[in-house]
Amino acid sequence: MDYAEYRRHDATALARLVADGEVSAAELLDVAIARADAVDPALNAIVQPMHEQARRRASADLSGPFAGEPFLVKDLFQDVAGLSTGSGSRATTNHRAATNSTVVQQWIDAGLVIFGKTNTPEFGTKGVTEPEANGPTRNPWDVTRTSGGSSGGSAAAVAAGVVPMAGASDGGGSIRIPAAWCGLVGLKPGRGLVSSGPNYAEYIHGSATEGVVSRTVRDSAAMLDVLTATHDLSGPFLPARPDESYADLARREPGRLRIGFVTASPIDSAVDPEAVAAVEGAARLLESLGHDVFPTALDIDGQQMAQDFMATWSAEVAVTVRNLRAQGAERGDFELDTLLLAAVGSAMSAPDLTAAHQRWHTYARALADFHAGADPLLTPSVARPPVRIGELDTPPALRAVSSVLLRSGLAGQLHRTKQWKDTIVTNLAPVPFTQLANITGRPALSLPLHRTADDLPLGVQLVGALGSEPQLLSLATQLETAAPWAHLEPDLRG
Repeated sequence: MDYAEYRRHDATALARLVADGEVSAAELLDVAIARADAVDPALNAIVQPMHEQARRRASADLSGPFAGEPFLVKDLFQDVAGLSTGSGSRATTNHRAATNSTVVQQWIDAGLVIFGKTNTPEFGTKGVTEPEANGPTRNPWDVTRTSGGSSGGSAAAVAAGVVPMAGASDGGGSIRIPAAWCGLVGLKPGRGLVSSGPNYAEYIHGSATEGVVSRTVRDSAAMLDVLTATHDLSGPFLPARPDESYADLARREPGRLRIGFVTASPIDSAVDPEAVAAVEGAARLLESLGHDVFPTALDIDGQQMAQDFMATWSAEVAVTVRNLRAQGAERGDFELDTLLLAAVGSAMSAPDLTAAHQRWHTYARALADFHAGADPLLTPSVARPPVRIGELDTPPALRAVSSVLLRSGLAGQLHRTKQWKDTIVTNLAPVPFTQLANITGRPALSLPLHRTADDLPLGVQLVGALGSEPQLLSLATQLETAAPWAHLEPDLRG
């Protein structure tokens, strides 16, 4: 099989070819590795190749719904036994996983052939993938721009044709942001549906989950079947699954839906006209398919929600840094922005953190009120086209001030200042639409329905009610049929 034929198939189709004996797992792996060798020097998507292990596995007798399919996992939480999980940080260089994470074991049981781990920002804390430890991952559609984050390495690899889908995770938009900027499908499952074990009960109070980025809706649906086939009973949830498979449900007609749309940023930041056009175009397409589409607004204080979201993130980063320091990491092993988040998280009082987390319920209630009279909520996935590499770097002057505050021990008090609130808005301004689904535990999906004037992909987001993954996937299939995107490919020579 040559690359052109490989690229024409999604993961479901490639697995079928392997099952029918038309191509071998080893042949697919050779094509995937060759493609990675050709394009990754320009992208920097794969930070830890696993070719030797993958070749041994590809020669074995594999079984499962994706038997023989080449695959990449994200180098964050997706532990592979015996290998380091770098998490985009210098602080974790020598940390090797004792066991496979639950999600990785599920992928192995599904027959996937894992041949590498993909780049991520340090500890997944940013919407761009530009870690100091590994360097930036670039967008295949324009290598001067970001592929997004924190699953930016996986998204770049899928968009570039290295694999048809790859492991991802989402704690504040980390599946949907890179999917939106790389022209992919990005489904964030609802809270508790996918296991976080065995080392965690849940990530970031349940706001984070595992998943994939893919080129087709049916691959994302079939992968959700894989990720929900088993469940770690040591976790805090026993989720309800539909009686039928997600793959089957995704093929059903969604029926006539009521869909509210929003284009204004919840934090009152600017929204690029291209992002507005993406939603308006999706709304027109939905109307042409027979759905009732209407403008709406949510009764949510978006700026307070952003602060409450960052409070829990800061506390999580503080614990991560503290644990790694206890294991021998030096202060200089962490990025400055990570140390600032950790300082803020460490300085917050327990009542302040608890109050922030309790307010999450007010946002869930507001979203539930919307869903009581409507089906999915339609928004931009991101507020603007993909930013330039380095565009969101902390300015030198602010870095200098931050360094002084860290040395003086005063950095933790930033969270009580207007400057910190302004910093949160500045940092979330390109990506203000995704956090709501994480905070509320709702499923959400980014679809590549728009192209900018510069021919860059720009996604739109659908946020569903609790348990609405089948509806989202069914609607996504309908949209994909009406406005196909999987055939689109960036012009990467090699």
